[in-house]
Formats: sequence, C-alpha cells, structure tokens
Amino acid sequence: MTIYKIYNRWDISNIEVKDPGLKRYINLSNIMVPRTGGKNVRVRFWKSKNNIIERFMNKLMVPGHRGKKHKLTSGHNTGKSYHVFSIVEKTFEIIEQRTKQNPVEIFVRALENAAPREEITAIEYGGARYPQAVECAPQRRVDVALRMFTQGSYQRSFGKKIKIEEALADEIIKAYNIDQGSAAIAKKLELEKQADSSR
Repeated sequence: MTIYKIYNRWDISNIEVKDPGLKRYINLSNIMVPRTGGKNVRVRFWKSKNNIIERFMNKLMVPGHRGKKHKLTSGHNTGKSYHVFSIVEKTFEIIEQRTKQNPVEIFVRALENAAPREEITAIEYGGARYPQAVECAPQRRVDVALRMFTQGSYQRSFGKKIKIEEALADEIIKAYNIDQGSAAIAKKLELEKQADSSR
C-alpha cells in the first residue's frame, strides 16, 4: 500500500490516537489532499470516516456562527475550500517551526486534550427545568473541540492585525500544552465544572 503524506509533507502513518474513546472518531486515513468534496454526507455518522484534517477545514468554513446567533460573518472562508486548505497548511508550518515536531501529531494531541468529557443538559421535572450532568458522546467531543479551535482563533484575529494562521497555531499549541489561554481548553474546563456542580 502506498503511504501518502498530508499536504505531501507530513507523515501521519505512525500517529496514534491515545484517548480510547476517540479512537474510532479521529480518522487519520492515508490521504494526500484532505478534500473529498462532501461525498456520503447523507449517511449518519459518516463524517467520522473523513480525515480529521478535512473535518477541521469544514469547521473553518463557518467560524462566525455561534448557536443561532450569526454574530460574526463567515464570508471570508465560506465555500472557498482552497482558501481554507492554504490556511491549514500555513498553520501547520507555523506549528512545525515553533515546536520542531510533526504538526499533525500536535493537532491530534491538542484535540484529545480539548475534547470535553461531560456537559450539561436541561431536564424538565414537574414544570421546572433543572440542569443535569451528562456524558459527552465521542463524536460530539470531537465536534465541540474543533468548533472551539475555530471560534477561539477567529475571535482573536477578526478585525485585528493577527493573521488567522497565527491565531490558529497559537490556539492549537496552547491546547496541546493544556494552557487555559486556549479557548477550547477554557470551554472544556467550564463545561466540566458546570457538569460537576449539576450532579
């Protein structure tokens, strides 16, 4: 079997997902260009079969949407897959320069660190609503972490002099180091703290 490198530069064949809950959901398939063009999107949970870098790129296309509030525009990236493709490549270059390690491995470790294990949901009991701690599904853990990487870095760079590649690289490196300066790590700790008090 031919072993391809992501972006024809970074080898991912020896990267292993250490979190047992996320092993099936962080796909490091043998692919050079992480872009399948949205094939098989109608099948439930099929996105787990897409390479994790491609899922990250897809999240970058809608960074401005926060829940139902369209607070910031996503117009910079929306639908421009080549633009997002080059953003991720430049981000990985910056990570490689700063850490002197494989940037894809740094990204996977950051993702494992930033994925929340618990969150809260509202349950209705006798006409009143109560917060209840629930375990986070593995697919959702990956989705929330990717979304927080995107929104945290977009918030830092939108309308400022910091480039999105630098903001993303900062976010991923901080998440890798479990630094609370990372929006994803801060959100994870906040969610787990709320869940802890809602047991």
